[in-house]
Amino acid sequence: MAPNGACGQIKIVQFNSQRTNSELSRVVSWLIDQDPDVVTISEARSDLRDTLLARTGWNVAGRKGSLMIFTRHRYIIMRRPPLPPQSELNYANASYPSPGGPIEIVTTHLSWPTSATYASQVRDLKSVVARLPRERMILTGDFNSTPWSGSLRGLDSELGLTRRDRSIATYPASLLGTPWPVPALPIDHVYAGPGWATVSVERGPWLGSDHYPLVVVLAPLHQPGTPGACERGM
Repeated sequence: MAPNGACGQIKIVQFNSQRTNSELSRVVSWLIDQDPDVVTISEARSDLRDTLLARTGWNVAGRKGSLMIFTRHRYIIMRRPPLPPQSELNYANASYPSPGGPIEIVTTHLSWPTSATYASQVRDLKSVVARLPRERMILTGDFNSTPWSGSLRGLDSELGLTRRDRSIATYPASLLGTPWPVPALPIDHVYAGPGWATVSVERGPWLGSDHYPLVVVLAPLHQPGTPGACERGM
């Protein structure tokens, strides 16, 4: 844990915005109001992307796919570990500048554990994470797995990262198009490397999706720079 006033904090929003979401103007306005450093979107759409970029001047990685990473600063490099032929894993990643050194952002969307593709997706995700710098890595996504499932417990023990979302439920946010105020399943997750401390974790409001957004604030364990100075982490 890190105190609320810890230096170098970054705010991450993970959100499955749902392909059929008809409330995209609400999504965009809420995201802007959050003033985040990193936004990772699952089931992203081009109209959401274009509206966000037009209203904010943010940068996007993965702009042509269904997984997008939005940040204030452009990424400095995109090292994309190759996947086996016919891999079923969908992920986006990039490295971003920060006062304490590059931050590797990775986001993914896994199938439900009952799917025939899930086991291979998990295998390939572990391989991707292992081939990227993990000290300051942040991994987000819709994992479609709860913390009490054997599948996620296996990931928790093998990724070399720590899950920071404290099992906050994000699903379902709606049933048959109607907002559902009592989500039961924590299936959206944020992991971070050992160079980060957790400051806070919150669930966002209903934004037209069948998922609620997840908001996580992290702080670096070692803040570089002039003693007494406190700057934003990205």
